Amino acid sequence: MRLRDLCMNTECVLLQGDYLKEINNVSYRSTDVAEGDAFVCIKGARTDGHKYIHEAVANGAAAVFMENEEYASELPEGVTAVKVGDGRRALAELSAAYFGYPARKLITIGVTGTKGKTTTAHIIKRILEAGGRKTGMIGTTGVVIGDMKYESANTTPESYELHRAMADMVREGCSCVVMEVSSQALKLDRTAGIIFDYCIYLNLSEDHIGPGEHKDFREYLECKSSLFRQCRTGIINIDDRYAEQIERGAACRILKFGTCEEADYRIMETEPYKTENVMGMSFTLRRNEPEIMNCKFTINIPGAFSVTNAVAAIAVCSLIGVGADMIAEALMDIHVKGRTELLKTAAGAYVMIDFAHNRASMESVLGTLRMYLDGRLICIFGAGGDRSRERRFGMGEAAGRLADLCILTEDNPRTEKVSDINADIITGISHVGGHYMEIENRTEAVAYGIRHALPGDIVVILGKGHESYIERNGVREHYSDHEAVQQAVESH
Repeated sequence: MRLRDLCMNTECVLLQGDYLKEINNVSYRSTDVAEGDAFVCIKGARTDGHKYIHEAVANGAAAVFMENEEYASELPEGVTAVKVGDGRRALAELSAAYFGYPARKLITIGVTGTKGKTTTAHIIKRILEAGGRKTGMIGTTGVVIGDMKYESANTTPESYELHRAMADMVREGCSCVVMEVSSQALKLDRTAGIIFDYCIYLNLSEDHIGPGEHKDFREYLECKSSLFRQCRTGIINIDDRYAEQIERGAACRILKFGTCEEADYRIMETEPYKTENVMGMSFTLRRNEPEIMNCKFTINIPGAFSVTNAVAAIAVCSLIGVGADMIAEALMDIHVKGRTELLKTAAGAYVMIDFAHNRASMESVLGTLRMYLDGRLICIFGAGGDRSRERRFGMGEAAGRLADLCILTEDNPRTEKVSDINADIITGISHVGGHYMEIENRTEAVAYGIRHALPGDIVVILGKGHESYIERNGVREHYSDHEAVQQAVESH
């Protein structure tokens, strides 16, 4: 691809060289650069891509895109230098061009919210595929294209990986893509230039605020809101307290869902149900103006939040053209790894794994489980190191108030001591008079909780969900809640 074609939709200024040069690939990591590639300098939280220009050139970079034009004078004569206003936005625009604008060839669905993104994306994928539309998925659990799956470093990958994944989806015959769109991705322009066909707003609560994330809640809200300035149809949870502010900042057609009378998709008659191996919800959904849907649905995931996630998925899938009967059938077969997964032990206790790792999500999961409880609620969890201490206090208060016993253990301690992290959690638990014990080794904590569970008890293991590692001092060691549970159940 010629450089001029690569830059077609990018505002830039040529500082050295010409636009006729052939470009083999685009890269933002100097170590990945090969002969004939374009290197894009982006500024990160820890380093600045401009520092690696010499390494990129040594590896064969044919062109360098930079924000700081003074670096152009250091380039060899044969290397083209291009100035851009924002390296991250330029990377997104250049990546889209390099991969042939794959987002334009798919029905694109973005899902944002503090909690529920992963489950909602899985539900959408399941319904669309039941309706005969091959659908790719990008999110916390990785990139999924048919039977192929690979991990991603971020909920929403960097723009180059994002467009590469969508190009793979187009090549594999997908007609739709559903992706989790994180606030960090919006802040860092990973989705810049994509005009989504549909975007879903689920909820917002205080999270991801602190060093390396968002400076305050206002910025967090603004980042979430910005998604609805790059889509055609926004689908908003009107029951959420920040829905009005999200709608106010939108520049698209808005449809609303929730329990309020003015909702376009109105949730009615919600009811929990429980069988030998299932905790779920049933609900009726009424579609207003015109009233084309007045159906009862069932989803085998517990809690009101699962209804919210399901209705968001129903709304977008019905707009794409999937019928109500097909949607109802698909909803009965939803299983999301690490999200309210349920197992029953031989002793008659229930074990659940979930990714909840902040106050709001823990309150939601634990509050929900109390609706189904016949015995005690035992909560096994820890908190991430090198993250906000306020988050730990809130998690402790939520668990101390809603669980009968908290078993504190490790999550991803990173560079902190587990005992120091748990001391912060204990501050929150003690504030509400909760009961707790500490077992630092997570496998042992899971085994203890399951071994001492009585018939009717629910043991809920929070914080890691689908993750397959524990991070300590920069090293990720293999660990799986699923494996720990299976080991504990088999040995009990």
